[in-house]
Amino acid sequence: MLGTIADRIAADADDVELAGASRDLIEVMLRAPDADAAAVRLKTMLGEMQACQRALGLAARLDFEIGAAWSPGGEGDGLRLLEAAEAALARAGNQGGLSVIDLSVADRSVDRLTLIAELPRAIAAGEMFLHYQPKINVRQQKVASAEALIRWQHPDRGLVLPGDFIAAAEESGQIADLTLWTLRRVIADQRALAASGYDLPLFLNISGMLLADTAFIEESCAIITAHPQAKLGFEITETAVIRDPESAIRHLQQFADHGVVLAIDDYGAGLSSLAYLKQLPAKELKIDKMFVTQLTSSHRDPLIVRSTIDLAHALEMEVTAEGVETPAALALLSVMGCDLVQGYLISRPVPFAALCAYLGEQEQLAETMSSRPVFLRSGSSWTRA
Repeated sequence: MLGTIADRIAADADDVELAGASRDLIEVMLRAPDADAAAVRLKTMLGEMQACQRALGLAARLDFEIGAAWSPGGEGDGLRLLEAAEAALARAGNQGGLSVIDLSVADRSVDRLTLIAELPRAIAAGEMFLHYQPKINVRQQKVASAEALIRWQHPDRGLVLPGDFIAAAEESGQIADLTLWTLRRVIADQRALAASGYDLPLFLNISGMLLADTAFIEESCAIITAHPQAKLGFEITETAVIRDPESAIRHLQQFADHGVVLAIDDYGAGLSSLAYLKQLPAKELKIDKMFVTQLTSSHRDPLIVRSTIDLAHALEMEVTAEGVETPAALALLSVMGCDLVQGYLISRPVPFAALCAYLGEQEQLAETMSSRPVFLRSGSSWTRA
């Protein structure tokens, strides 16, 4: 039935695109002049889904809910829209089965000074939590590691998106406390994974501002030293190094000496510099998704990606491609020799419990399938765990 409904939605109009379907979740993207117009279309879609159920004459009755997020054209970040849509989906049951978040209004309603004032309380009160996005080893066809991404569940505002509070933390000088909290949480989660039989490295993002903060470097190294069994990785942007290369490279070497795997994030998005690249003690290079999403439709992007992979391998680094969303892109990256992939085709960021469930699913697939496992996106683990 889900497949039938998905096909009907995709055929609804030229501007409706089916983005994904799984056991109990359908993702669609559509264009509308404003959030109110989107709500009208989605209400019609909800009625069509209910009518489709009646037409199929199923013995069981299914309930449908729609959560959506709208943002002005050209301003929508994919992950931001998805997270807001998930927040709306959680509210839809109490709003007649349909909830739409207008991000253009939500953005204006965020008071940066208020967020800054509330951050210390939020950290202490346990309002922060982590989602994890798996990274897949292309050749081995298994999960190699996962990236931790911080989230804030505000008691009044609901989900505060990282684009709002990360900037507030950096502006107010609280990014060190936020990152140290993340580091401790990641270490605890990594130990829990290892105890469950999934001994995977977990990566977290380090703000460029912190690479020149000696106090942060010392405290981070002390925490890492106190947990020698933890398998950790730090992701840093190349622009962070360019700000103060001497201290950044020195501090990154300290992390490397403590056993932390370093990954260069968003490579190619800024002013990439080979002079700095060859000096960094990094083991992984992440190609920015802006090159990966157009991989099968652009003439230049494949050349850039292939040359970057060859360069990284020459520097003895593994390569991760971000933003992998289609089987065609995955196949092309595999031919190019890319080591790791990350993106919505595999899984988007999920709660820790959902990550454990995902790892269990892949383990079962590996045991029951004679061929290599296919990495299935599980809608239930995305939204229910």
